[in-house]
Amino acid sequence: MDTWKNQLYFGDNLDILRGQHIPAGSVDLIYLDPPFNSNATYNVLFAEKSGEKSAAQITAFEDTWQWGVEAEGAYRDAVTLGPRKLADLLQALRSFLGQNNMMAYLTMMAVRLVELHRVLKPTGSMYLHCDPTASHYVKLLLDVIFSPKNFRNEISWKRTSAHSSAKRYGPVHDVIFFYTKTDSYLWNPIHTEYAEKHIKSHYTQIDQDGRRWTASDLTAMGIRHGSSGEKWRDFDVAAKGNHWKFTIENLEKLDAEGRIYWPPAGGWPRYKRYLDEVKGVPLQDFWDDIPPINAQAKERLGYPTQKPEALLERIIRASSNTGDLVLDPFCGCGTALNVAERLKRRWIGIDVTHLAITLIKQRLHDSFDPDLAPFEVIGEPADVLSAEALALANRHQFEWWTLGRVAARPAQDKKKGADSGIDGVIHFNDDNSGKYKRVLIQVKSGGVKAGDIRDLKGVLEREQAAIGAFLTLKPPTRPMREEAAAAGFYEPEFFPGHRFPRLQILTIAELFAGKELQYPRFAPSGTFKKAARRHKGPSPKDQQGELL
Repeated sequence: MDTWKNQLYFGDNLDILRGQHIPAGSVDLIYLDPPFNSNATYNVLFAEKSGEKSAAQITAFEDTWQWGVEAEGAYRDAVTLGPRKLADLLQALRSFLGQNNMMAYLTMMAVRLVELHRVLKPTGSMYLHCDPTASHYVKLLLDVIFSPKNFRNEISWKRTSAHSSAKRYGPVHDVIFFYTKTDSYLWNPIHTEYAEKHIKSHYTQIDQDGRRWTASDLTAMGIRHGSSGEKWRDFDVAAKGNHWKFTIENLEKLDAEGRIYWPPAGGWPRYKRYLDEVKGVPLQDFWDDIPPINAQAKERLGYPTQKPEALLERIIRASSNTGDLVLDPFCGCGTALNVAERLKRRWIGIDVTHLAITLIKQRLHDSFDPDLAPFEVIGEPADVLSAEALALANRHQFEWWTLGRVAARPAQDKKKGADSGIDGVIHFNDDNSGKYKRVLIQVKSGGVKAGDIRDLKGVLEREQAAIGAFLTLKPPTRPMREEAAAAGFYEPEFFPGHRFPRLQILTIAELFAGKELQYPRFAPSGTFKKAARRHKGPSPKDQQGELL
């Protein structure tokens, strides 16, 4: 019996990879889009760093590594413990580049690529998505770790349309490096549809049943001594130094089926190749047919480095099969995991921010419930003590983790350095208007007081939200409870008798104990009509949903 559970790790992927959580030679496909500050100027990327300042780990939306204690430590590990050729390369690069953000990025990537190579199966593939600013340096690392003979492609993905740039050509593409671990790798050919111009210029003939076709050659170069080299219908193929592409028996069969075209003016017969039977054009290494995520895209989550699902679907289909294991060690908002789930692959995702973990969990549930395959989150706080430790280490990480506990999305309108009083949002629908109502959430890890609840009440009134939730690590005071109780209840119009506290306070301890926020939820059982019949007001239009 298969007991596999998909895995979502919170933490530094280097620690997780080195910690033997992922066995050597167990992964079929790796896709990674490591964060890199492609918008920084070359002066910033290549500026010398003293190395005295300790560089923090990557945080969401801060897509760069900096030279500091962590980079210096990674450099030491790579040079002293890594392959000899990698040590030689990094020392040469440091001599050339100096101590700067670019060198930090390459060093931090080098130690991770060594571990990724270790966990990849002999039949496995890796796709590394990067920016042309650093791609030439990254390819050197890949050649050293994976070997130049296992380099398969440098794919150019046109990620945007025409781009205006001062005094240079518009940068419109990303680079995706495709490497394999050995020559014996899995490969599923991908084809794209012919362009309309090609169809009209090449498939010019149309049968009575509307099928388009083109006449193609029935012969190929070289003399054969079997059936395909014999004379057929007075056409001596050997005299031309060629042979038939089919045996004589199959040529007769094709002619009987009407698949041979005989030119009216005479000449050699040709094969009728139908458009609806061809696979299309074998996929090349320039991809300009997958647009980026735009502002109106359904899959858009507001994550700045989000890649389109079509891009990941192409990669996963080409280099894995159903049931294979896909790893994304920088999973961000989880596009690779979402596509892997849809294509029935097993998956492992790793990210260093609870913001990403929260977004991924919500995205998976939104996309696949109730058919979502079992998965576990590893590295999250498991009790109040570990939650307190997270809050002490990083207040923002604690906030994102807490929002994930109640399946809330981080507030998209929070400005860096400012507090709008809204840390997260839950949307719900409890009527037939088509408009979603909101639960506004505030998270506190430090001391709390009654004034916090009054402030949240003011935010609810300002935002015209239905319910407010105050999630706190510290126990609330009695005046806080009283202030919340005084806010009254939210009562859904079409569900008389159901009411929910308008201001709710939940502690982290209560969340661990299984207590939940109270707000209207719906399930696809079509009961708005039933609820409306019990309601004396106007009957709502047909809409599915049930209050839980």
